[in-house]
Amino acid sequence: MSELESATPAPKKTLDIGEIMAILPHRYPFLLIDRVVEMIPKQRIVALKNVSVNEPHFTGHFPDYPIMPGVLMVEAIAQAGGALLLTEIPDRDDKLMVFTGIENAKFRRPVVPGDQLRIEVTVLNWRRTFVKMLGVATVEGQVACEATVTCMLVPRPKKTAPAPTPEAIA
Repeated sequence: MSELESATPAPKKTLDIGEIMAILPHRYPFLLIDRVVEMIPKQRIVALKNVSVNEPHFTGHFPDYPIMPGVLMVEAIAQAGGALLLTEIPDRDDKLMVFTGIENAKFRRPVVPGDQLRIEVTVLNWRRTFVKMLGVATVEGQVACEATVTCMLVPRPKKTAPAPTPEAIA
């Protein structure tokens, strides 16, 4: 290995929850990936979601038979893709990734508390501010959900200071 090769850090291939939270703006209860176990820049990402009975959607979906809503599995696909996309954006703190389309979503098996969702996302088309990705979510090797999602980077609204209260003015 040459000096140049050893001086250039290899691209990060995994992310823990702290690193994911530094990339994605989502927070509990809407952060839907727990770990990234594989990442190839601009090509592919594999993330894990540990499904727990104490997640708020299970109280109503369904009380006697908790099933993870399909829309949340599609959101988990988008969040995994977002983590991949946003690792390539130097000014990501000034950007949001938003859905622009969901195509061919299919739900093959229920996902229940105790399952671990493995989310594999492959990039189909990558542009500077736009990405189209195929996502497949599996549990123990069985497909639970698949969808093609398109997302776009948009400017993140600036945080505004709260209006002063009458007590603060006095």
